[in-house]
Amino acid sequence: MKRFNYKAKDKSGNLVVGEVEAANPSAAAKLVKGRGLYVISISAKMDSPFAIIRRFKERITVGDVATFTRQLSTMINAGLPITEAILILRAQSKGPMQKIVAQILADIEAGESFSNSLSKHPKVFTRTYIALVKSGEVGGVMDAVLLKLADNMEKQQEFGNRVRGALIYPVIIIVGMVVVAFVMMIFVIPKLTSMYTDFGADLPLPTKVLMGVSNFLVHFWFVIVILLGLGIYVYKLYVETPEGRRKVDALMFKIPVYGELVRQIILTDLTRTLSLMVGAGVPILEALNITSEVVSNTVISDALKDAAKQVERGFPIAFSFSRHPEAFPFLLSQMVAVGEETGKMDEVLTKISHIFEVESDDKVKGLTAAIEPIVMVVLGIGVGFMVIAVILPIYNLTSQF
Repeated sequence: MKRFNYKAKDKSGNLVVGEVEAANPSAAAKLVKGRGLYVISISAKMDSPFAIIRRFKERITVGDVATFTRQLSTMINAGLPITEAILILRAQSKGPMQKIVAQILADIEAGESFSNSLSKHPKVFTRTYIALVKSGEVGGVMDAVLLKLADNMEKQQEFGNRVRGALIYPVIIIVGMVVVAFVMMIFVIPKLTSMYTDFGADLPLPTKVLMGVSNFLVHFWFVIVILLGLGIYVYKLYVETPEGRRKVDALMFKIPVYGELVRQIILTDLTRTLSLMVGAGVPILEALNITSEVVSNTVISDALKDAAKQVERGFPIAFSFSRHPEAFPFLLSQMVAVGEETGKMDEVLTKISHIFEVESDDKVKGLTAAIEPIVMVVLGIGVGFMVIAVILPIYNLTSQF
């Protein structure tokens, strides 16, 4: 979730400035409109380094929420009233989570429902989480819903950890290559080139190229920093606009191998969440609307919103998904059609989620296996070029004597 600053007007025409947390600008605008305000502008909040550090220290992880959910489910299943269960959890919790649990307990003791008390903490509990808890309250199956929620969050966390763990090695190698290259260019090469100049060596083309790059980095490093900073700033401004965000998200899906991997990772979480909501009794229309606001990629988010509109008009879900092949693969539409025909939508969505998860794991392994030799080849070419550029002048010097 990201933080957005907004400017809006109330019904009296007064200017209202505030902050909301949402997956994307369109979801942020919807939250502001839900407060009865007319949106003037939405922009991503730029935090100071100190604010980022403070928020990192105070953040509540998915693991914290999953643990809270599982323990609460166990105690409710054992017959404890929800107030007593949360009182025990308040004593067990630590840090920021303890404050949240204490506030939830205070709200419940004041007469509010559990789902309403959770909705006051959107940074911790997602709309999906709150909708499922509400369905558990209505159906009287709170312990079962909380147990499924905990399982779902733990699966999502485990899947995310696997993906990050598989990709971290090539990232470390690439970062290491860049750092070593900069150190060589800024500190080592200038000393060698000054030595060649002192001896009046005849410099070959590779050495001249290396010297030129080194001189530029030493004397004009600030140009690179300015251009890099300007590029990042312009990019952030562009992606803050709805059209810019949409184009960047669409472009991401078109990147060979990586784009399909990103889409499958998103769809894995999406189908798992939809399965959980449908299985808990949340109406499919509400489930589609909620997930459209939770998904951070606007291509899939917009497709879900359109699918919800089509379902509201009476069209099948499979037909609605098939209208957006850029977001939903053919397999998903076909499997959803089977779920609609058999009346086992939650089971079908669970199976699709498993398929996407397995395919994502395979793609991550394939991507990692493809990156490693490419990195080694690039590293070999770079090292070879530097060795040739350094050795050739020395060879020319020795041949003169």
